[in-house]
Amino acid sequence: QVQLVESGRGLVQPGASLRLSCAASLRIFSNYDMAWFRQARGKEREIVAAIGGSGATYYYGDFVKGRFSISRDNAKNTVDLQMNNLKPEDTAVYYCAAGNTDYSPISSSQKYYTWGQGTQVSVAS
Repeated sequence: QVQLVESGRGLVQPGASLRLSCAASLRIFSNYDMAWFRQARGKEREIVAAIGGSGATYYYGDFVKGRFSISRDNAKNTVDLQMNNLKPEDTAVYYCAAGNTDYSPISSSQKYYTWGQGTQVSVAS
């Protein structure tokens, strides 16, 4: 059974940094595009960042504006999200997601079908 487990939840002040990590129990990790989504209270889920199976392609949501960085380690079956200069509007539950590496763009939310349980990120002074 495929499992994605996020870690790195926290309450931080504006301007701080936080790193989220996702461990995947996928047999051939590089066969999967990976993404981070988030859902704030009362809002729809949105894609934050995505990375292709080989790690050569990236996508970031417009609101990231150079503050976040996604990376993956195919030897360790992990994908990380480094978040810098956090803002109160980044407060949300963050989810790790996996989808098959295929013709669809990594920015397409519809390609992701396996989800982690989510981890809370709160930014407040």
